[in-house]
Amino acid sequence: MTKPMRTNHPLVKIMNSALIDLPSPSNISYLWNMGSLLGMCLMIQILTGLFLALHFSANTDISFFTVTHITHDVSLGWLIRSIHSNGASLFFICLYLHIAKGIYYNSFTLQLTWMSGITILLLVMMATFLGYVLPWGQMSFWAATVITNLLSTIPYIGNMLVQWVWGGFAVDNATLTRFFTFHFLIPFIVVFMVLIHFLFLHQTGSNNPLGINSSTDKIPFHPFFSSKDFYGIIPTLTTLFLVSWLYPSLLIDPENFIPANPLVTPIHIQPEWYFLFAYAILRSIPNKLGGLVALLSAILIFYLFPLISTKVLKVNSFSFPSKLLFWNFTSVFILLTWIGARPVEPPYIMVGQILTALYFILILILPLMKKV
Repeated sequence: MTKPMRTNHPLVKIMNSALIDLPSPSNISYLWNMGSLLGMCLMIQILTGLFLALHFSANTDISFFTVTHITHDVSLGWLIRSIHSNGASLFFICLYLHIAKGIYYNSFTLQLTWMSGITILLLVMMATFLGYVLPWGQMSFWAATVITNLLSTIPYIGNMLVQWVWGGFAVDNATLTRFFTFHFLIPFIVVFMVLIHFLFLHQTGSNNPLGINSSTDKIPFHPFFSSKDFYGIIPTLTTLFLVSWLYPSLLIDPENFIPANPLVTPIHIQPEWYFLFAYAILRSIPNKLGGLVALLSAILIFYLFPLISTKVLKVNSFSFPSKLLFWNFTSVFILLTWIGARPVEPPYIMVGQILTALYFILILILPLMKKV
């Protein structure tokens, strides 16, 4: 009997092994849908970004007005821009949930898969920050000025780095051109990293809620889990479309509807909501260099999870102290996000410093709890 084409054709065989006959643990839940939702978000961001790039001009004199032109003059331009803007928020919601699932179910024991995933997180954060600057509104300009100025605190090479990023001696046209170039290129690097992430995942296999070896209890990905992914994608896509249609400016800072003016500083400079936890950590450290180190450490510390953990306990589900620590860490993360949107004044400064200390303490204890 001849083999079916999906297992015989070289190209189709690769797709088959990744999406159809992939052996998957039979007990994985809807929390494992985040991978497919992130793939959907990445495709939406790339497609809408390509359409926006057709009308955008990376020039400080007209970039704000090209965004206005897209919104008011281009057919359905306002909807495409709204989907791109709100899609970034959906991307980070799914990304944070995906990482939270990995921490709760100890997926970081799959070292290469976890580390490639954290690399994707860093690349997405970089691309999103660069994209936030492109509309060249007041908040975009001052966010770029504040964040890039942090590089000046690096000893010996700080000022040189800042001038290299700026392309001159101030945030200006060269800066905007560079940011647009990298904002356009990084998503394609993310696609490459996602393929590497899949490669490592398929080599080790997926984790499962029980954290046990599921080699003897696996079923094909299609139709069992492809249908489950479909049931997750449809309501998520519908929600994104409805929010983008009915509330296109829901998460856009009002200051960003004002053209960038280097002579007028906004009363309260803050990034988008998905960066607020890192912004709260940054400003809670009185020293500028210390704030930069804390900001980078807040993300890079996730790389240490596979290195400092043990395999005594597979998942947090069977340990009340581990579950308590996980939900405490989740609460601290949410509170840091809230603090990041508050003014830099008492008592928010002290609360932010306490939460920053708790963030690093809990994030280091979480992978060590399996030794207890």
